[in-house]
Amino acid sequence: QVRLVESGGGLVQAGGSLRLSCAASGRPFSTYTMGWFRQAPGKEREFVAGIMWSGGSRNYADSVKGRFTISRDNAKNTVYLQMNSLKPEDTAVYYCAADRSPFGMVIRGTPNDYNNWGQGTQVTVSS
Repeated sequence: QVRLVESGGGLVQAGGSLRLSCAASGRPFSTYTMGWFRQAPGKEREFVAGIMWSGGSRNYADSVKGRFTISRDNAKNTVYLQMNSLKPEDTAVYYCAADRSPFGMVIRGTPNDYNNWGQGTQVTVSS
């Protein structure tokens, strides 16, 4: 098992920026693809961004491409989500998650493919 703790959420005006962090402990962090998901009230949890265990490949939802950047520091067991040009529709609880399998060859975008989740951090973007 891996324990994940998100931080960095908050209230920001449209056009602003936030940087989310997710600190991991437990199983070897550097061997697992990590993902960021979000869930708005009344909506299903959706994929936002993912980064391969090696850090060599990234993937983004179309809605955040060009605005969000995912990165990881395996030495610090931390994954980040830099969010720029925020929009009111980005308002949600943001979760980080670890893929079920180590050394994955693809970045998966379905919540069921991830079996360890943080508690979430609220991001609210005002118009």
